[in-house]
Amino acid sequence: MNLVERLQSVFVAAAALTGLAVGLLTPVGEVGEYVVIPALLVMLVAIFVQVDATQVSEVRRAKSLVAASLVLNYLFTPAVAWALGAGLLGDQPDLRIGLLLLLMTPCTDWYLVFTGVAKGHTGIATALLPVNLVLQLLLLPVYVLLLGGEAAMVDPGTLAEAVLLMLLTPLVAAFLIRWVTRRTKGAQWQEQTLNRLAGRLVVPLLCLAVFAMFAWQAPVVAEHGTELVLLLPALAGFFIILPLVATVVSKLMGLPGAQRVTLTMVTTARNSPIALGIAVAAFPDRPLIAVALVVGPLIELPVLAVLAQIVRYKEPGLQGSADRRIEG
Repeated sequence: MNLVERLQSVFVAAAALTGLAVGLLTPVGEVGEYVVIPALLVMLVAIFVQVDATQVSEVRRAKSLVAASLVLNYLFTPAVAWALGAGLLGDQPDLRIGLLLLLMTPCTDWYLVFTGVAKGHTGIATALLPVNLVLQLLLLPVYVLLLGGEAAMVDPGTLAEAVLLMLLTPLVAAFLIRWVTRRTKGAQWQEQTLNRLAGRLVVPLLCLAVFAMFAWQAPVVAEHGTELVLLLPALAGFFIILPLVATVVSKLMGLPGAQRVTLTMVTTARNSPIALGIAVAAFPDRPLIAVALVVGPLIELPVLAVLAQIVRYKEPGLQGSADRRIEG
């Protein structure tokens, strides 16, 4: 993990505060409306271009881990997200939807970094990435409409279009880029040059999108800023419950140490960039939903960094790195 990745929370917070100042003090912030979605789309292409779909076959090596992760991510987590939203944000419909969007999108990028730091099984974690990506594409609209209830107040067609725009479009673009570069440049160039370049673009593009959004929606943030504090107990509850449940489940299933670490990280990390893109596209007239999603990574990334060290300390008998990578 390089310095930019370690300081992502700091950079995102700085982008939000700078955008807020620009939006409140100058008329330039109105331009942000035309920057947010393009920046997020390019960022998602940069994330997806690093995904190798051929790794899906690796999930057969750890069927118990895969089954546990799918149950926790797509059955248990939505229930927890709904309960936290209903219990703590019942009178804040936009914050509830923002929370649902954040918590119901398993991470497809950063969790790999923290799984590696924690000495988990990065091979299986990487193989789960495209699986989670496809399931998000299929299930997210259903979960938002079912669990969001009246708070969602969005046409199913509009939500589906937003998911297709912010997930399917960059996914197809990334697939084409990978296909062309593999044929013209080769797999080694793709791994060493394309993936490295794409990885370096993610944080700057995320910061640009956050800056533009806060500059554009500065009046909304200024008016409702104190309400965002209400998200903190819900987020804290999630980031306490999920690691504990994942640890208990993995021990009950008798998973090896590296797989226990992987299950903890893959069920705790969330996908705020994708959720942010969908929120901007699906709820353009409810900016507080998108603003709420920026709070997520400010809490999540420090939590994941600490959690990686905790589980690494708790699992002293982890397997060697040769067992944690994908062969070939």
